[in-house]
Amino acid sequence: MTTSTISPPERRQIALDFLAASDHEFEIGDVLQGAEKLWGAAAHAIMAVAQEREWPYQNHRSLKNAAIKLATEREDPLIEAHFAVAEKCHIYFYHGIMEEWELDADRRLARDFVLRVLR
Repeated sequence: MTTSTISPPERRQIALDFLAASDHEFEIGDVLQGAEKLWGAAAHAIMAVAQEREWPYQNHRSLKNAAIKLATEREDPLIEAHFAVAEKCHIYFYHGIMEEWELDADRRLARDFVLRVLR
């Protein structure tokens, strides 16, 4: 089991805070920060669930595995699919390799991931 000083309820709130911050960044035209904050929301949402279930969550691979496990547990393949979209936001932050129109389309799916996980 991985231990953390941040509790699952706190992580859930962090995810929602990052989601709101992401929306704000996109609204003011800072797509780079919007994308990274959206990834932060996704990461904290899945970390909260992983902590609650005592699944590993300490690195990117663990988060991906937790998303796959949660998708299976809930019989909701969109969780796994939309995690992959959220990962693209993270990649965009570092490499800027997506067109902005693609990022706009993916943004809706990444938001959906966060909200599905937190349900």
